[in-house]
Amino acid sequence: MKNSLSPSLLTWLRCFDAVSRNGSFTIAANELHVTQGSISQQVKKLEEYLGVTLLHRGGKTFSLTREGARLSLVSGQAFQSLNQAVDKLRQTHMRKDAPLNLSCSPSFAMLWLTPRVGDLLREQEGMSVRIYGEFHSLDRVGMSVSGIQVGIRFDPGHYSDLHADRFLSEWLVPVASPDFLKRHPEIRSMHDIPTNTMLHDSSAWHNAPPTVEWDTWLEGMGETPPKHNGVHFNLSQLAIVAALSGQGIAMGRIALVYDELVSGRLVVPVPFAVPSKGHYHLIFKNELMGTNAHLRDWLYDAGKRFELDRDDLLNQFGITKLSL
Repeated sequence: MKNSLSPSLLTWLRCFDAVSRNGSFTIAANELHVTQGSISQQVKKLEEYLGVTLLHRGGKTFSLTREGARLSLVSGQAFQSLNQAVDKLRQTHMRKDAPLNLSCSPSFAMLWLTPRVGDLLREQEGMSVRIYGEFHSLDRVGMSVSGIQVGIRFDPGHYSDLHADRFLSEWLVPVASPDFLKRHPEIRSMHDIPTNTMLHDSSAWHNAPPTVEWDTWLEGMGETPPKHNGVHFNLSQLAIVAALSGQGIAMGRIALVYDELVSGRLVVPVPFAVPSKGHYHLIFKNELMGTNAHLRDWLYDAGKRFELDRDDLLNQFGITKLSL
């Protein structure tokens, strides 16, 4: 039977799948690394070829027609199956010395993963890892296009087309420098913390509310979160650096401030820890094999060891763990 799926038709279908799956021309264009205008033109060419309208367009929004919804279901399943087959073949036949491409949340990469990755490389002689500090959301197609085998993200772990395995839980504690607390001896409880001294990571994870971590801790303490007017950063590490330099009180993820607490460069002014709504997940597309499986096993072991060390530290410092 003659194959009617020409290269042009496959391109049009690929663009339509990205648009219908993401619900946005802009996101689809970013995913496929083309312009929004190009995506729109490819979808129009597909409609002309099929002789049907696939999208109801209304200004900056659109919805799928009945025919568009039907095609979206079929094309989505087809491209997902194709991606899975290609990824599995690549994993199965990947050279043992080929580098593992890992996309990781930047603050976690800098403050937790990088100081420990040498242990992994010593355990797996000849293994090569490329770590990319990125905090955009991950999806199956994007990982395939960018050549990312696995990802690490700090978030609630809800993924529709990827596996997300938690390997490390997270707890939140307020942290400040000893010098800051010397200058503010009035701070003895959570009620004494002025909102203008609160340092925020306003991008804790993709689409997270900008004050989610302070709000989570305050709710865990039984308080109604106030209107915040402190300083906001787009990386947790920046809020930590601000706290280290005496600029205010950051809401610290213990995995990121552990070493600073041990050294005494940061202290906990109100000794209560609250479970975070985000945790650390290993993100992957298909069954892990080879170096990917080695990374998974090492992360699980390292995460368990760190959780034990973390709980010992909390006990040592008299920090009480609360539940939400």
